[in-house]
Amino acid sequence: MKRSTKLGLGAAVALLGGFGTYAATTSPPLLLSQLDAMMGGGKGAALVTQGVRFGSHGQTLDVWRAETAAHNDRRPVLIFWHGGGWVKGARQDYAFAGRAFARQGFVVVIPDYRKVPDVRFPAFVEDGAEAVAWVRDNIARYGGDPKRIAFSGHSAGAHTAVLLALDPRWLKAADVDPGIVKAVVGLSGPYDFYPFTTKRSIDAMSHYPDPKLTQPIEQARADAPPTLLVTSTRDETVRPRNAINLSRRLKALGAPAELINYRGLDHEEVVMALSVPFRSKGPVLADSVAFLNRHLGKEQD
Repeated sequence: MKRSTKLGLGAAVALLGGFGTYAATTSPPLLLSQLDAMMGGGKGAALVTQGVRFGSHGQTLDVWRAETAAHNDRRPVLIFWHGGGWVKGARQDYAFAGRAFARQGFVVVIPDYRKVPDVRFPAFVEDGAEAVAWVRDNIARYGGDPKRIAFSGHSAGAHTAVLLALDPRWLKAADVDPGIVKAVVGLSGPYDFYPFTTKRSIDAMSHYPDPKLTQPIEQARADAPPTLLVTSTRDETVRPRNAINLSRRLKALGAPAELINYRGLDHEEVVMALSVPFRSKGPVLADSVAFLNRHLGKEQD
């Protein structure tokens, strides 16, 4: 198991799961989801609907919840946006994340969004806001409480989750009250990366007239929802300073913000730790759930 920590996500999953030679064209998160299911990750979680259309551009989403949940339950809701550098990734590949949080008592929504090069900022954030509108209007039929909604995501998905929580204009544009989000958990997200220095950030963000407005750190405010920012010491894809700087800015303003910097984990291992086969890498799931439970509270009348 230790040897696999030095490999990429796809190679590590292939090594651990016995998938044979790893193919670069295969989605590593999809391999991880398959392995997670084989090792018991699916026990107690149910995919209650998939490929549901929402929004203005043919986006789709999946909904997960505990197998024991009933339609008339009102469980806390977590919207989880997948990563992929704004250029790749698919909702169904992140089943391991949906199952993990569903087994912890959440109704989990994993939306897709449009990607570069077909679109640029703010299209994927606008898609995120439309996903929130769908959740507000529809999640009760799947046992979710529309009064207890939290945001989360990994990498580029964390950028969307945190920006939607901090900058109210995107939710307002989708006719959603920004107060709908009660907590946000960002996993290994980019929040303070202007001026842009990588091809992915340049392609995704540099066309926007005011590039600074693409940065969550520029939207930090005292009345921000409770925010947990997760990073890791070996993350060379999205440097820890992103979470550290945003956490400091929020705290300086008096906003409720927490920072966790996992020692020894890299960018991929943070999200891998949500899965059953790699959960021993770090308490990412337990820490995220504890934070969400503290701030989402109990069912409201």
